[in-house]
Formats: sequence, C-alpha cells, structure tokens
Amino acid sequence: MRSALWGVLLAGFAFMTPASAETTYSVLDFSDLNGWEDDDHAAALDSFRNTCLDRKEPDWESLCAVSGNIENPRAFFELFFRPVLIEDGQDPLFTGYFEPELDGSLQRDGRYRYPLYSVPPEVRRTGSFLTRRQIEENGALSGRGLEIAWVDDPVELFFLQIQGSGRVRLPNGRMIRVGYGGSNGHDYRSIGVEMVRRGIYEPHQVSAQVIKNWVRRNPAQGKELLWHNPSYVFFREVSEVPAHRGPLGAMNRSITPLRSVAVDPRFVPLGAPVWIEKEGETPIRRLMIAQDTGSAIKGAQRADIFFGTGDQAGRSAGRLRDPGRMLVLLPIQRAYALLPEGEQ
Repeated sequence: MRSALWGVLLAGFAFMTPASAETTYSVLDFSDLNGWEDDDHAAALDSFRNTCLDRKEPDWESLCAVSGNIENPRAFFELFFRPVLIEDGQDPLFTGYFEPELDGSLQRDGRYRYPLYSVPPEVRRTGSFLTRRQIEENGALSGRGLEIAWVDDPVELFFLQIQGSGRVRLPNGRMIRVGYGGSNGHDYRSIGVEMVRRGIYEPHQVSAQVIKNWVRRNPAQGKELLWHNPSYVFFREVSEVPAHRGPLGAMNRSITPLRSVAVDPRFVPLGAPVWIEKEGETPIRRLMIAQDTGSAIKGAQRADIFFGTGDQAGRSAGRLRDPGRMLVLLPIQRAYALLPEGEQ
C-alpha cells in the first residue's frame, strides 16, 4: 500500500469525475509525442524488463521475450506498440511520491524514542485496534516486542505512515527497509484539510513540508493536529529487497526513480509503458513504466511519478502538482481493438 502524498494531504478537495463521463480512446503516432525522440529509451526499456515477465498474456509475453535482445530501444517501442490517449472526462493531474529515509536504531535510547511497530496479534484477528491518540498517549504497544526500530523524529514517522514504506538508516550506516504491514482499521482524516478548516492555511498553501514545519513550530498543537488522524499504520521489514534498490511497487518488483509511475489500473495496465508529458515549472517528457498504484490515483489521466529515496526526492515530489497528458503504449492489436467499430 502506498498513497499519493498530495492526494492524501488534500483528500476532500479532489476533483470528481462527472458520472456521465465516458472513457474515450485515441490511437496516435509517435510523431505526435512531444519530445519522444530526445528521451533515453534504453533506460525505459530496462525498467520495462523489470516487470514484463509478470504479464502472462501471450502478446505481452512475446514482447518481453523480444525485449531481451534489442540493439535499438526506440525502434523496439515504435515497432511493437502504439500510443493510446485514454480520457475519462477528468482533468489530467501529475503528482509525485518518494520513499522516506529516517534516522533510527534497533535499540531505544535518548535520541531514538519513537517506535515503528509491527502488526499486533489482535489486529490480525479483528482488523481493528485503538486510535492513533490512544496508541501514542497511553503506550498501549510498548514493551510487547513489536518494535522493528526506533526513530528520532515523530513528525517524519507520521509521514512515513502516510507513504506506507521507507528506509531507516542505522547509526552504523546500515539500512533496513520497512513496508506496509497493516493498520488499526480507522479511516484516514486529512491533516491538510483540517488545517484549512481551522483557518491556518489556504488549500493552495498546504504541502508536506508546510505541515511538518508548522507542527515543529507548535509542538503541543502539532501533536493534537496529528492526533486528528485516528489511522495508524503498522510495518513489516522488507528484507527481500536490498536497501540499495528501489522499494517494491504494486507488481512486487523494485521501482525506478523517474522511470516508474503509479496509475489507476482500471485504465492503464500494470507493466505497460506510458509516455508522460507533464507541464508546469519543470516539464517532463519521458517514457516511464506503470509499475505502481496508489489510493489517491484515480482516473485515466491521473499519475504519480516516483522520485526516489530521501529528502531531496521528497522535496521534488512534494512540489509536484501539474497538468499535462499521459499516453499508454499498448501492443498494436490491443491498441486498435480499443477503437469503436469503423475506426479500427
């Protein structure tokens, strides 16, 4: 599980697709893609190979087999795929996400005091548990051997729970990776929406960094603000993925910075190449691979770009909220089969 940070922070302000909107499909030429010829198609092909074996349909399996012996990556995509523009009446929106990296320890001490918990047995049995306030205020889980690690920043821990996965850097430099293990069963309440409701900020001012800074400047009120969200996430150690590789996406494979994108699988097949034309202050023209999903990623033209691990990736991802368009590269027969009769 992973949530788009912008979508979670501002849940409640999301643009809703009209109920009457229909999904439309347009097959374009590669010459219609702005910046296509300038991209690093070899890097996109490497990312494609990382998950193409997981697609079991005959056409995808054949393309995966062919992709292993390619001298001209751009020609591979142009020969076997067609770009398809899928629209559902919703405005295109690109956001970004990242993998947080926190400082922590396997032992509790004066600096590392905030625990990452694994799933309590009673949650596994019933699917529900105490609220965030009850867990943190009463120490309901302390001393039960559920601690995976302790970190030094409760605000970063809160945002780690929003992202659902991350890395912990131990004092000796070793990394451990943690992933979503479960939750306490309470619905998420948006901190960003609550700040707007209280008159602290306007919607356009809210971002992860703004929330972090405000909570740190106002520790008592900040703690109460975070407790407004009763949802609490438990973790598991993801030991099957080396810490130097990217986190696991929805296809259970490591994802790649600026080559992996989260999509709505109702419209975009996981594992498919997608051409991104993101506008805004820093335009992006790049071939990426749909290798992840997110609870806030809903719609045919909704995408969340993975920026990598750590603070710099977090700053880049947190600033992103831009328009543009996304085209899905589908095997040729599959692409034309989407068109209405008479246009195929």
